[in-house]
Amino acid sequence: MVLQITDKTLDEVLKTDKPVVIDFWAEWCGPCRMVSPIIEQLAEEYKDKVIVGKVDVDENNEATTRYGIRNIPTVLFIKNGQVVDKIVGSADKRLFVDKINKLL
Repeated sequence: MVLQITDKTLDEVLKTDKPVVIDFWAEWCGPCRMVSPIIEQLAEEYKDKVIVGKVDVDENNEATTRYGIRNIPTVLFIKNGQVVDKIVGSADKRLFVDKINKLL
């Protein structure tokens, strides 16, 4: 299950020792709707190894500003609290899987 991350919960989520994948999205964003099913699948497939979450950019300005999100969807790949990779825009599931596997 995908974790809904907010400005208030972001720091707590980042305290984990697991890699974190965060999808920055918005309801009105067409490409975000294309990425969303992939994020859901990744959350299920990696549920014991990776935290997969979503941040609604319209409701969470602090998190969006903190990571300099200018285009959505933007998916960040975080290890030990640091962004190590990202995907901006829509992409094939294989690319997401490759980036997650590099985190593990």
